Amino acid sequence: MYKLLHMNDVVRIPPEKFGAPLEQVASEVLRTSYEGVVMREFGAVLAVLNVTVSSIGKILPGDGAIFHKTTFDLLVYTPLIQEVVEGEVVEVTDFGVFVRIGPMDGLVHVSQVMDDFITYDEKRGALIGKESQRVLEKAIPVRARIITVSLSGGASRSSKIGMTMRQPFLGAMSWVEEDLKKARGEPVKKADEKASNEKK
Repeated sequence: MYKLLHMNDVVRIPPEKFGAPLEQVASEVLRTSYEGVVMREFGAVLAVLNVTVSSIGKILPGDGAIFHKTTFDLLVYTPLIQEVVEGEVVEVTDFGVFVRIGPMDGLVHVSQVMDDFITYDEKRGALIGKESQRVLEKAIPVRARIITVSLSGGASRSSKIGMTMRQPFLGAMSWVEEDLKKARGEPVKKADEKASNEKK
C-alpha cells in the first residue's frame, strides 16, 4: 500500500551551502537521508515532497552548520499482510520465485506457488507444474497475497516479504484468466495448446 506521510525533522545546512536557496538545500539533505531507505515502522521511502523550512535556524557550539526545523511529506510503500499485489517475476530458483512489487521484492516459496507437484527446469529457469503444465518464469506478470512481512531498517534487500499464490484467482495472470473462464463456464485452452498456437 502506498501512503503519504507528513513528517517533521531538523536539517543540518553545512557552511558551504549557505549561499544557496534554503528550501533547495534542505530538500537535497532530506532526499539523501530518506529516499531509498526502508524504515521499519513505515516501509520503503520512495520520495520526499513538499518541503517547508523554518527561516530561523540554530547554531550549535563546535559545529559551523545551521540547523533548521522542516516539515515535509514522505511517499512510502508499506507491504501489508493479506494485501493482494501484482508484480513481475524477477528471479526463479529451485526454492521459489522472487516477485517485484513496487520498490521491493517478495518471495513466493515453491510450496506456495500452486497446488501441483512442481519441478525446477534449471536450463529454462522455470518452475513447471507436473499435471497442470503451468509454467512460471522470469518476466511473467503475477498476482499474489502477502502472508509475512519483516522490515529491517536500511537497504530494502535486507527486508523480507513472503507471499502465496495457492489461493483462487492468484498466480500468473494467464492462470487467473483461465480460472475466471472456468468459473464462468467458458471453454479454456490448456497451457500446452496455447504454447503450440503461439509458436505457429
